Amino acid sequence: MHVVSYSTLVSFYSQPDYQDAKGALEAWYDVARWANWTSPADVKAVFGNASIVGNNRVVFNIKGNDYRLIVAFAYKMRWAYVKFVGTHAQYDLIDAATVDQSR
Repeated sequence: MHVVSYSTLVSFYSQPDYQDAKGALEAWYDVARWANWTSPADVKAVFGNASIVGNNRVVFNIKGNDYRLIVAFAYKMRWAYVKFVGTHAQYDLIDAATVDQSR
């Protein structure tokens, strides 16, 4: 998959309070960029604890559920758009189906 807005991940874990997320976010990125996911079921086969939400979006638990990552997929094009990365508390304040932190 072509991961769009990888810089959003880097910006997040470059902040002093979130540097502990770097390893887990980079591990997710390494899996995602080599994946050939064609459906939400393909994503779930690799990340069993991921949640499928509306708008072709998937919510990933990062670093033991300390952080949440929302990615929108264009499966036919093989693109993964990072839409949000944040703490569990920050995630609770947004709508996973519509948020777009990458702008």
